[in-house]
Amino acid sequence: MSDSMKPVVMISGASRGIGAAAAQAMLDAGWAVSLGMRDTSVSKFSGASVLNCRYDALDPVSEKEWVAETVSRFGGIDGLVLNAGIMMKRTVLEATDEDFDMMFAVNVKSPMRLSQLAWPHLQKKPGRIVVMSSLSGKRVRSAGAGLYGMSKFALTALSQALRQCGKESGIRSTAICPSYVATDMAQGLASAPEEELTRPEDIAILIRTILSLPPSASIAEVPVNWTVEECY
Repeated sequence: MSDSMKPVVMISGASRGIGAAAAQAMLDAGWAVSLGMRDTSVSKFSGASVLNCRYDALDPVSEKEWVAETVSRFGGIDGLVLNAGIMMKRTVLEATDEDFDMMFAVNVKSPMRLSQLAWPHLQKKPGRIVVMSSLSGKRVRSAGAGLYGMSKFALTALSQALRQCGKESGIRSTAICPSYVATDMAQGLASAPEEELTRPEDIAILIRTILSLPPSASIAEVPVNWTVEECY
């Protein structure tokens, strides 16, 4: 299939972890990928089916330029994976206004803006949105994860709101809500050895599956835990 005929997915936070694993999974599935990251020089991907773009969640201009470059290069957008995010260990009693603003700017506001920018292009397909939330977006697992959990609750709500917005057009939004995944973000947080945690490649399989579904399959959330009984 020529690159102009391939479906196109935008993936934020694609330089490592879940984002990089998702990029590889989508390339393997025959998609073209537009990868957003703060430093494009660290990208693991290149080739005709790859576009590496600067994306900074704190810079709305970079969001507009990323979407515009994607459409210019590939002609449209079939999928959007909102993966970039940050973690701060702050209780809600410790968090400052600055902590709150930073957490919500990266984890909630930028995903909302990207969705707004990509929406007209997704409508033409119709396409799908995958929101990388967390089990912390369904329950706060500890006091130290309080502020992070608040932002992920809001991110899960964003996915649900997008799902409602796409009811008529056929755009489907799904929140994937994993517990600890063996990435840099989870280092020092999980009590279990890294080899026991969910792998980024496991989540990438879910992302690929969701993006490949037709509009007749509308999935609200996919919770993923690395164990059976513990809740995070």
